[in-house]
Amino acid sequence: MNRYWKIITVALASLFLASCAGNPPEVTRSGKIEVQWLGNAAMKITTVSGKVILIDPFLSANPKTPAQYKNLDALGKIDLVLVTHGHGDHIGVNGDKEFDSIVLSKKHNAPLYGPAGMNQALITMGLLSPALSQRFGKGGSFTPFPGVRITATHAEHSSELLVVNAAGKGESHIGGEPVGFIIELENGFRIYHMGDTGLFGDMRMIGEYYRPDLIMIPIGGHYVMDPKDAAYATTALIKPKFAMPMHYATNQYLKGTPEEYITAVGTFPTRIININPGDKVSF
Repeated sequence: MNRYWKIITVALASLFLASCAGNPPEVTRSGKIEVQWLGNAAMKITTVSGKVILIDPFLSANPKTPAQYKNLDALGKIDLVLVTHGHGDHIGVNGDKEFDSIVLSKKHNAPLYGPAGMNQALITMGLLSPALSQRFGKGGSFTPFPGVRITATHAEHSSELLVVNAAGKGESHIGGEPVGFIIELENGFRIYHMGDTGLFGDMRMIGEYYRPDLIMIPIGGHYVMDPKDAAYATTALIKPKFAMPMHYATNQYLKGTPEEYITAVGTFPTRIININPGDKVSF
Protein backbone atom coordinates (compact mmCIF):
# COMPACT_ATOMS: atom_id res chain seq x y z
CA MET A 1 0.00 0.00 0.00
CA ASN A 2 2.77 2.48 0.90
CA ARG A 3 4.47 1.80 -2.45
CA TYR A 4 1.17 2.45 -4.22
CA TRP A 5 0.64 5.85 -2.56
CA LYS A 6 4.27 6.78 -3.21
CA ILE A 7 3.72 6.23 -6.95
CA ILE A 8 0.53 8.30 -6.89
CA THR A 9 2.24 11.14 -4.97
CA VAL A 10 5.17 11.29 -7.39
CA ALA A 11 2.81 11.32 -10.37
CA LEU A 12 0.71 14.14 -8.93
CA ALA A 13 3.82 16.16 -8.09
CA SER A 14 5.09 15.74 -11.65
CA LEU A 15 1.79 16.95 -13.07
CA PHE A 16 1.82 19.96 -10.75
CA LEU A 17 5.36 20.96 -11.72
CA ALA A 18 4.58 20.51 -15.41
CA SER A 19 1.51 22.73 -15.14
CA CYS A 20 3.53 25.42 -13.32
CA ALA A 21 6.19 25.34 -15.99
CA GLY A 22 3.64 26.10 -18.70
CA ASN A 23 1.74 28.83 -16.84
CA PRO A 24 3.22 32.01 -15.36
CA PRO A 25 1.91 33.24 -12.00
CA GLU A 26 -1.60 34.62 -12.10
CA VAL A 27 -0.40 38.17 -11.46
CA THR A 28 1.23 38.24 -14.91
CA ARG A 29 -1.86 36.94 -16.68
CA SER A 30 -4.34 39.50 -15.42
CA GLY A 31 -4.53 43.18 -14.58
CA LYS A 32 -5.40 46.49 -16.18
CA ILE A 33 -3.58 48.22 -19.03
CA GLU A 34 -4.21 51.94 -19.52
CA VAL A 35 -3.67 53.81 -22.78
CA GLN A 36 -3.85 57.59 -23.01
CA TRP A 37 -3.77 59.42 -26.32
CA LEU A 38 -2.09 62.83 -26.13
CA GLY A 39 -2.56 63.96 -29.73
CA ASN A 40 -0.89 63.11 -33.05
CA ALA A 41 1.04 59.85 -32.41
CA ALA A 42 1.81 60.52 -28.72
CA MET A 43 0.69 57.65 -26.52
CA LYS A 44 1.15 56.97 -22.82
CA ILE A 45 0.86 53.29 -21.87
CA THR A 46 0.69 52.11 -18.27
CA THR A 47 1.50 48.41 -18.10
CA VAL A 48 0.02 45.74 -15.84
CA SER A 49 2.83 46.23 -13.30
CA GLY A 50 2.52 50.02 -13.39
CA LYS A 51 5.45 50.84 -15.68
CA VAL A 52 4.87 53.89 -17.90
CA ILE A 53 5.90 53.88 -21.56
CA LEU A 54 5.67 57.12 -23.52
CA ILE A 55 5.68 56.93 -27.34
CA ASP A 56 6.41 59.81 -29.74
CA PRO A 57 5.95 62.59 -27.15
CA PHE A 58 5.23 65.60 -29.34
CA LEU A 59 3.48 67.61 -26.64
CA SER A 60 4.73 71.15 -25.94
CA ALA A 61 4.15 72.39 -29.51
CA ASN A 62 1.38 69.98 -30.47
CA PRO A 63 -1.82 71.91 -31.25
CA LYS A 64 -3.94 68.89 -30.34
CA THR A 65 -2.34 68.10 -26.97
CA PRO A 66 -4.57 69.29 -24.08
CA ALA A 67 -3.13 72.37 -22.36
CA GLN A 68 -2.49 70.58 -19.07
CA TYR A 69 -0.14 68.08 -20.74
CA LYS A 70 1.94 70.77 -22.40
CA ASN A 71 3.37 71.02 -18.89
CA LEU A 72 5.51 67.89 -19.04
CA ASP A 73 5.38 67.48 -15.26
CA ALA A 74 1.67 66.60 -15.61
CA LEU A 75 2.64 63.25 -17.15
CA GLY A 76 4.00 61.94 -13.85
CA LYS A 77 6.77 59.35 -13.71
CA ILE A 78 8.01 58.00 -17.06
CA ASP A 79 9.98 54.75 -17.19
CA LEU A 80 10.69 54.41 -20.92
CA VAL A 81 10.53 56.67 -23.98
CA LEU A 82 10.02 55.24 -27.49
CA VAL A 83 10.44 57.31 -30.65
CA THR A 84 9.48 55.89 -34.05
CA HIS A 85 11.52 58.33 -36.18
CA GLY A 86 13.24 61.69 -36.25
CA HIS A 87 10.49 64.02 -37.47
CA GLY A 88 9.68 66.85 -35.09
CA ASP A 89 6.08 65.79 -34.55
CA HIS A 90 7.34 62.47 -33.11
CA ILE A 91 10.65 63.20 -31.39
CA GLY A 92 8.83 66.21 -29.98
CA VAL A 93 10.18 69.52 -31.23
CA ASN A 94 9.16 72.11 -28.65
CA GLY A 95 10.21 75.38 -30.26
CA ASP A 96 13.07 76.01 -27.83
CA LYS A 97 15.81 74.16 -29.70
CA GLU A 98 15.02 71.05 -27.67
CA PHE A 99 12.85 67.95 -28.02
CA ASP A 100 10.20 66.79 -25.54
CA SER A 101 11.47 63.21 -25.78
CA ILE A 102 14.98 64.25 -24.72
CA VAL A 103 13.74 66.54 -21.95
CA LEU A 104 11.63 63.69 -20.53
CA SER A 105 14.38 61.10 -20.90
CA LYS A 106 16.80 63.26 -18.90
CA LYS A 107 14.21 64.36 -16.36
CA HIS A 108 13.19 60.80 -15.46
CA ASN A 109 16.48 59.04 -16.26
CA ALA A 110 14.35 56.99 -18.66
CA PRO A 111 16.11 55.33 -21.64
CA LEU A 112 15.04 56.61 -25.04
CA TYR A 113 14.86 53.82 -27.62
CA GLY A 114 14.57 54.55 -31.32
CA PRO A 115 16.03 53.81 -34.75
CA ALA A 116 19.77 53.24 -34.45
CA GLY A 117 20.71 56.04 -36.87
CA MET A 118 18.56 58.60 -35.09
CA ASN A 119 19.85 57.69 -31.65
CA GLN A 120 23.45 57.73 -32.86
CA ALA A 121 22.89 61.24 -34.21
CA LEU A 122 21.55 62.33 -30.80
CA ILE A 123 24.72 60.99 -29.18
CA THR A 124 27.07 62.49 -31.78
CA MET A 125 25.48 65.93 -31.45
CA GLY A 126 25.70 65.73 -27.66
CA LEU A 127 21.93 65.95 -27.20
CA LEU A 128 21.64 62.75 -25.19
CA SER A 129 24.13 60.48 -23.43
CA PRO A 130 24.92 56.96 -24.73
CA ALA A 131 23.42 55.55 -21.54
CA LEU A 132 20.03 57.11 -22.31
CA SER A 133 20.10 57.06 -26.13
CA GLN A 134 19.55 53.36 -26.79
CA ARG A 135 19.97 52.17 -30.39
CA PHE A 136 18.15 49.25 -32.00
CA GLY A 137 16.72 48.40 -35.38
CA LYS A 138 14.00 46.63 -37.33
CA GLY A 139 13.47 43.07 -36.17
CA GLY A 140 15.39 43.77 -32.96
CA SER A 141 13.77 43.30 -29.57
CA PHE A 142 14.53 44.24 -25.99
CA THR A 143 13.00 43.65 -22.56
CA PRO A 144 12.93 46.90 -20.58
CA PHE A 145 10.97 45.42 -17.66
CA PRO A 146 10.14 41.86 -16.55
CA GLY A 147 7.38 40.50 -18.79
CA VAL A 148 7.50 43.34 -21.34
CA ARG A 149 9.06 42.81 -24.77
CA ILE A 150 9.35 45.48 -27.47
CA THR A 151 10.18 44.77 -31.12
CA ALA A 152 10.88 47.26 -33.92
CA THR A 153 9.02 46.68 -37.18
CA HIS A 154 9.15 48.15 -40.66
CA ALA A 155 7.42 51.46 -41.42
CA GLU A 156 7.10 52.98 -44.89
CA HIS A 157 8.20 56.56 -44.30
CA SER A 158 11.29 58.82 -43.94
CA SER A 159 13.19 60.02 -40.88
CA GLU A 160 15.11 63.28 -41.09
CA LEU A 161 16.25 64.91 -37.86
CA LEU A 162 16.07 68.71 -37.99
CA VAL A 163 18.02 70.69 -35.37
CA VAL A 164 18.85 74.36 -34.96
CA ASN A 165 22.56 75.08 -34.70
CA ALA A 166 24.36 77.72 -32.61
CA ALA A 167 23.97 80.25 -35.42
CA GLY A 168 20.21 79.78 -35.37
CA LYS A 169 20.09 77.92 -38.68
CA GLY A 170 18.32 74.65 -39.30
CA GLU A 171 20.40 71.55 -40.01
CA SER A 172 19.09 68.23 -41.34
CA HIS A 173 20.75 65.13 -39.89
CA ILE A 174 20.38 61.38 -40.34
CA GLY A 175 17.30 60.16 -38.53
CA GLY A 176 17.74 56.42 -39.11
CA GLU A 177 15.05 54.29 -40.70
CA PRO A 178 11.52 54.81 -39.36
CA VAL A 179 10.01 51.99 -37.34
CA GLY A 180 6.83 50.81 -35.67
CA PHE A 181 6.73 49.04 -32.31
CA ILE A 182 5.19 45.77 -31.20
CA ILE A 183 4.79 46.05 -27.42
CA GLU A 184 3.94 42.81 -25.64
CA LEU A 185 2.88 43.44 -22.06
CA GLU A 186 3.05 41.29 -18.93
CA ASN A 187 -0.31 39.61 -19.52
CA GLY A 188 0.37 38.87 -23.20
CA PHE A 189 -1.65 41.81 -24.56
CA ARG A 190 0.07 43.14 -27.69
CA ILE A 191 0.02 46.71 -28.96
CA TYR A 192 1.24 47.69 -32.44
CA HIS A 193 2.12 51.37 -32.60
CA MET A 194 2.55 51.77 -36.34
CA GLY A 195 4.41 55.09 -36.28
CA ASP A 196 4.14 57.02 -39.53
CA THR A 197 3.63 54.67 -42.44
CA GLY A 198 2.06 54.07 -45.79
CA LEU A 199 0.60 50.74 -46.80
CA PHE A 200 3.02 47.86 -47.30
CA GLY A 201 2.35 44.18 -47.93
CA ASP A 202 4.23 42.86 -44.90
CA MET A 203 1.57 44.32 -42.65
CA ARG A 204 -0.07 40.96 -43.29
CA MET A 205 2.99 39.17 -41.91
CA ILE A 206 3.04 41.46 -38.88
CA GLY A 207 -0.61 40.62 -38.25
CA GLU A 208 -0.10 36.89 -38.66
CA TYR A 209 3.18 36.63 -36.75
CA TYR A 210 2.75 39.11 -33.87
CA ARG A 211 -1.07 39.02 -33.69
CA PRO A 212 -1.51 42.46 -32.12
CA ASP A 213 -4.63 42.96 -30.01
CA LEU A 214 -4.59 46.75 -30.45
CA ILE A 215 -3.21 48.78 -33.32
CA MET A 216 -2.49 52.51 -33.14
CA ILE A 217 -2.90 53.45 -36.78
CA PRO A 218 -2.23 56.71 -38.67
CA ILE A 219 -5.15 57.89 -40.82
CA GLY A 220 -4.40 61.51 -41.74
CA GLY A 221 -3.19 60.99 -45.30
CA HIS A 222 -0.60 63.00 -47.29
CA TYR A 223 2.41 61.80 -45.26
CA VAL A 224 0.79 58.56 -44.03
CA MET A 225 -2.15 56.30 -44.84
CA ASP A 226 -5.49 57.95 -45.42
CA PRO A 227 -8.68 56.45 -43.92
CA LYS A 228 -9.27 54.14 -46.91
CA ASP A 229 -5.69 52.81 -46.80
CA ALA A 230 -5.87 52.43 -43.03
CA ALA A 231 -9.14 50.52 -43.29
CA TYR A 232 -7.56 48.11 -45.79
CA ALA A 233 -4.59 47.59 -43.48
CA THR A 234 -7.00 46.91 -40.62
CA THR A 235 -9.47 44.57 -42.31
CA ALA A 236 -7.39 42.76 -44.95
CA LEU A 237 -3.88 42.68 -43.48
CA ILE A 238 -3.58 43.01 -39.70
CA LYS A 239 -7.08 42.10 -38.43
CA PRO A 240 -6.71 43.23 -34.79
CA LYS A 241 -9.33 43.15 -32.05
CA PHE A 242 -9.03 46.91 -31.46
CA ALA A 243 -7.87 49.88 -33.52
CA MET A 244 -7.14 53.41 -32.34
CA PRO A 245 -6.87 56.03 -35.13
CA MET A 246 -4.12 58.63 -34.68
CA HIS A 247 -1.95 61.12 -36.60
CA TYR A 248 -4.73 63.24 -38.06
CA ALA A 249 -5.86 66.90 -37.85
CA THR A 250 -2.51 68.07 -36.42
CA ASN A 251 -1.84 70.21 -39.50
CA GLN A 252 -3.66 71.23 -42.68
CA TYR A 253 -2.35 68.24 -44.65
CA LEU A 254 -3.66 65.53 -42.31
CA LYS A 255 -7.26 65.69 -43.50
CA GLY A 256 -8.39 62.11 -42.81
CA THR A 257 -10.99 61.72 -40.05
CA PRO A 258 -12.00 58.89 -37.70
CA GLU A 259 -15.50 58.99 -39.16
CA GLU A 260 -14.11 58.28 -42.64
CA TYR A 261 -12.00 55.46 -41.22
CA ILE A 262 -14.97 53.95 -39.37
CA THR A 263 -17.07 54.09 -42.53
CA ALA A 264 -14.31 52.45 -44.58
CA VAL A 265 -13.86 49.65 -42.01
CA GLY A 266 -17.58 48.98 -42.25
CA THR A 267 -18.87 45.83 -40.56
CA PHE A 268 -15.48 44.24 -39.98
CA PRO A 269 -15.39 43.10 -36.31
CA THR A 270 -12.39 45.21 -35.23
CA ARG A 271 -13.59 47.55 -32.48
CA ILE A 272 -12.51 51.12 -33.29
CA ILE A 273 -11.60 53.24 -30.29
CA ASN A 274 -12.35 56.82 -31.29
CA ILE A 275 -11.29 59.08 -28.42
CA ASN A 276 -10.15 62.68 -27.99
CA PRO A 277 -6.62 63.76 -27.05
CA GLY A 278 -6.21 63.46 -23.29
CA ASP A 279 -8.74 60.62 -23.00
CA LYS A 280 -7.81 57.28 -21.48
CA VAL A 281 -9.00 53.76 -22.20
CA SER A 282 -8.37 50.56 -20.22
CA PHE A 283 -7.98 46.97 -21.34
